[in-house]
Amino acid sequence: MQSGVLSMTLAMRLAAMFCLSAALSFAGIWTGALVDSKCYANEERNVNPTDTLTHVDRDGNREIRYCSPRAKTKSFAIVQADGTIITLDSAGNAKAADLVRATGKQSRFTVAVTGALSKDTISVESIAVVK
Repeated sequence: MQSGVLSMTLAMRLAAMFCLSAALSFAGIWTGALVDSKCYANEERNVNPTDTLTHVDRDGNREIRYCSPRAKTKSFAIVQADGTIITLDSAGNAKAADLVRATGKQSRFTVAVTGALSKDTISVESIAVVK
């Protein structure tokens, strides 16, 4: 009798854990411009400290073109149309690097990424260029 109660309690705990872990990550597809994440972060921080209207003065398209990934880029991010920045996990960085090397030099890479989002990082399943 006690072993049945213990196994039922364990099963309920495992079910609760899976539900919580599913709530923390969101699977889906994200589309945006692929950029060198370090370069883009530097461009975002490069502001005049006394300027309070930085969003007005920024040229997001120039920043995306300037930070377009190259063959030696190691860390990547996606900049969505609304300006949201999502970084890629280590496996995603490797897949993005392979994609950039295979595609060649471009001024802008628009990609679709599938995977699971946790906070601001995607655990990448696949990445492809969108035309």
